[in-house]
Amino acid sequence: MSEVKKLYRNVNDSKIAGVCAGIANYFEIDPVLVRLFFILMLFWGGGVIAYIIAWIIVPPNSIKL
Repeated sequence: MSEVKKLYRNVNDSKIAGVCAGIANYFEIDPVLVRLFFILMLFWGGGVIAYIIAWIIVPPNSIKL
């Protein structure tokens, strides 16, 4: 059976809250790309709101190195 992937904030590779790093881990892409996407969303509107909502909704991973 395949393992179900879960979305977590990555507190080990975080700049602010780990939202972008967690999304990057989930989709297996570079966190810099996700961070650039959120920066672009700041200019087009909704980026800050989306980040804050994700910060509240997405649970942190429990491993702190």
